[in-house]
Amino acid sequence: MIVIDIETTGLNPFKHSILEIGAVDFKNPSNRFYGKCRIFEGAEVDENSLKVNGYSYSQLNDLKKLELKDMILNFIEWTKPIKNKTLAGQNVDFDILFLNESLKRCQINWSFGWRKIDLHTLVYSDNLKKRIDPPMKNELSDLSGNLIMNYVGLPMEPKPHTGINGALYEAEAFSRLIYGTLLINEFEKHIIPSHLCN
Repeated sequence: MIVIDIETTGLNPFKHSILEIGAVDFKNPSNRFYGKCRIFEGAEVDENSLKVNGYSYSQLNDLKKLELKDMILNFIEWTKPIKNKTLAGQNVDFDILFLNESLKRCQINWSFGWRKIDLHTLVYSDNLKKRIDPPMKNELSDLSGNLIMNYVGLPMEPKPHTGINGALYEAEAFSRLIYGTLLINEFEKHIIPSHLCN
């Protein structure tokens, strides 16, 4: 599977633009992709999103960066040798929606599909298996990204958020949840909690 994290100018894939794609080949975690691009013409920008990913308005249209289409083509090329292209991540529906809408916008005939693996489901299932009540808010699951990282023994992702950091943290979280083992050497100082080692 491919663990992916993207940064955008907002939450709406029809109006906002991708800024970054970070990805990790879960089977071969040293195989990584990190691409940045300028926004597509006419894209809307939500200031709250820029606070999360640390971009300034002047960086959004930097002509030194690739166009969105070129970055996506580079990403597709990177994925080609990977046998299992199922996308995985923290809030991976968001990433898939943005990718597929961007493909249409750029007239690229490719699809990342809709089947996915998400961290929330794995942690929620692990809680239930261990007879732990998952945290709730307004009668819905409240398993945030920070709570999930804490559950697997990782610190919060550094700010501002970047696509590659998100993908690395999420890939490590998947390994700890699925196998109870370290995947990425950068995280070796963070002890895997005993509840994941059984």
